[in-house]
Amino acid sequence: MLRYLPFLLIIALTIYAFIDCLNTPEEEVKHLPKVVWVIIILLFSIVGPVVWLLAGRQRSAVGGGRARRTQWVAPDDNPEFLKSLGEERDKNNRNRDTDKD
Repeated sequence: MLRYLPFLLIIALTIYAFIDCLNTPEEEVKHLPKVVWVIIILLFSIVGPVVWLLAGRQRSAVGGGRARRTQWVAPDDNPEFLKSLGEERDKNNRNRDTDKD
């Protein structure tokens, strides 16, 4: 069973690099077009995925996530959402006042 481990690791690395390449936005891919990277990853089973992981895309230095991704904010902490609720409440109050007249 242990003799299959290197093959499984190579397959896992190739699958990970392939999915990572497909999920990477085109503007974050470096040096070559995305299609060429996919071909390299699939044709060169050990070297392709390693080169992709080291040089294929821009990596963010801080936090490990993508820099353009924003932090999710709960609705009760989101000032824009709270403002929209206040505006909706004021609009409903105005409509209710005009209906009474």
